[in-house]
Amino acid sequence: MQSSKRFMLDDFLAGWIGGASSVVVGHPLDTVKTRLQAGKGYKNTLHCILTIYRKETVMGFFKGMSFPLASITVYNSVVFGFFSNAQRLISKYRYGDGRHPCGMLDLTVASMLTGLVSVGLGAPVDLVKIRLQMQTQTVLAENLQLAGNVSNGGNIPLRSVNIPNQRLYRGPLHCISSILQTEGLQGLYRGAGAMVLRDVPGYTLYFIPYTILCNLLKPDATSAPHPFSIWLAGGLAGSISWITATPADVVKSRMQADAQLQRKYRGIVHCIIHSYKTEGVQVFFRGTSVNAIRGFPMSATMFLSYELSLQFFRSL
Repeated sequence: MQSSKRFMLDDFLAGWIGGASSVVVGHPLDTVKTRLQAGKGYKNTLHCILTIYRKETVMGFFKGMSFPLASITVYNSVVFGFFSNAQRLISKYRYGDGRHPCGMLDLTVASMLTGLVSVGLGAPVDLVKIRLQMQTQTVLAENLQLAGNVSNGGNIPLRSVNIPNQRLYRGPLHCISSILQTEGLQGLYRGAGAMVLRDVPGYTLYFIPYTILCNLLKPDATSAPHPFSIWLAGGLAGSISWITATPADVVKSRMQADAQLQRKYRGIVHCIIHSYKTEGVQVFFRGTSVNAIRGFPMSATMFLSYELSLQFFRSL
């Protein structure tokens, strides 16, 4: 019994280690993805990367990383710990043995439940990260509701006002405090609905391809997968999951980046309609290439760190 309990805790600890390693690997491209999806003035991925580098140096790519590093490690721990233990509970309920291998339906249910649970912790983390990443963006005059009169009595035309050094938040804690003061607790969960639409199918297309690919890459059914197989399966699963999740991720990023100065979107449906009308259907696939490229090393690192950590803990 003690061994079973330890194994259950091992999943959470291994998930924590996997999360930390994936944040360091993936945050620079995550910043690029967020700027492309919710920012303005970028022609394509390369232009975005060069603009960030020229204006903000290498450190611009790591903006807002301290909070994800501290929080996504906990988030990832919950995701992997919950997923593993959900499989055990399903196996125990359906087959009478928690160690019985899960079927495809079992994995699907466990993945979807994991995606749903992850939003409770992940929505505030994502929102704070995105608000910090978006701080140096050009601020539209219409969002600021700038109004004024020139000497002849005419209105100043709407234009973009570039305020490169403007910082609404001094750091993660100040960001959380400001959101709570101005928007209340619900402000931390802005975009959570879009995150459910992203993560419930997203985690299903994350864990299932990983499991299938790991099994395919094993030399035989009884042996453990090679570290390279884990790395490759994890990377491919991450790319698949992120590519398919991009449309919902665009909506989530826009809603979470919104309301820094004034709310633009009234809800998920309004955000989708407004984005489509103003920028066309292609807007929902903005950042797809970044997600695919970023998803591979992040997920490969995450799964490899998780599996190796798990092997280490269980060998003790």
